[in-house]
Amino acid sequence: MKSVFTCGDINGIGPEIVIKTIKSIGNKSKDKLYIVSPANVFLSTLKKHKIKLDFEIINDFESASKRNSIVSVIDIGSYQQRLGYPTKESGEASYLALQLAFQLVYSKKIDILITAPISKDAVNSAGYKNTGHTELLAKWCNKKDVVMMFVSPRMKAALLTIHIPLNEVSKSITNALLKKKTTIIINSLKNDFGINTPQIAFLGLNPHAGENGLIGKEEELVMKPFIKINSSFYGPFPSDAFFAQKIYKQYDLIIGNYHDQLLIPFKMINPFNGVNFTAGLPIIRTSPDHGTAFDIAGKGIANHNSIMQAYVTARKIYLNRKRLNESI
Repeated sequence: MKSVFTCGDINGIGPEIVIKTIKSIGNKSKDKLYIVSPANVFLSTLKKHKIKLDFEIINDFESASKRNSIVSVIDIGSYQQRLGYPTKESGEASYLALQLAFQLVYSKKIDILITAPISKDAVNSAGYKNTGHTELLAKWCNKKDVVMMFVSPRMKAALLTIHIPLNEVSKSITNALLKKKTTIIINSLKNDFGINTPQIAFLGLNPHAGENGLIGKEEELVMKPFIKINSSFYGPFPSDAFFAQKIYKQYDLIIGNYHDQLLIPFKMINPFNGVNFTAGLPIIRTSPDHGTAFDIAGKGIANHNSIMQAYVTARKIYLNRKRLNESI
């Protein structure tokens, strides 16, 4: 299996956690590992954190060594680091690294993509728009609809909306949206995770899940009628009691309406081992469930467990898809 990591924002913790992950993988895996990064950033990160690796620096994918034990760093040019700050230069480096890594996976030269965190601010300052990982990958794959899913050993979760302002969420929750998103989610649970009859819980949008229409109408007009059509759907549940009473343990996946509604409890329940997975893509892409952490960049204290779990999860999804294709 061939895996590629992106460097993420070079002024954040991306290079550090990628290198720590590669070091942790070591000889335990026979995978061929690639990192797309400015070579000078990779080398300075190794030196700064006193990490020893068996690696080679190459200019393109075709020039990589055939040795399984070696890490190939695909150099995208020299970029200046300013640790702890999003800059135009760091935005450009992270965008170009993602673009190249995507092309290698999309063309099936590499099997799985693991992305380190980027800064939307930095990427936008470099002149690139629509700059979230999920949105960019969907656009490059010509997919109008994808789902941001979060995976850990304790729970799986998915979002109906992604990076939109809170005041736009309510009008976005429609029957059409629910149908599109749940179709992607069910297919992913079956094909990527081997869950053939998933039990799925929905979180209510409003406090107390609307309390029978007294505090908002979305649950009564949209969510409840939709949930009734499928015996595998449950809810909508009030978010606070759902997590406080650990009801999430009863379901294969929890669907949230907006970013913070789901991500706050997910990250509290799964510190440093949550994985962001983009469901609905023809490629396999995972990432850690955290950001660039500019405040600790370069200090050597970044926890790499989440991106390590992203690698492990991507491998499992790849093997599940492979088995499915072989059985057809």
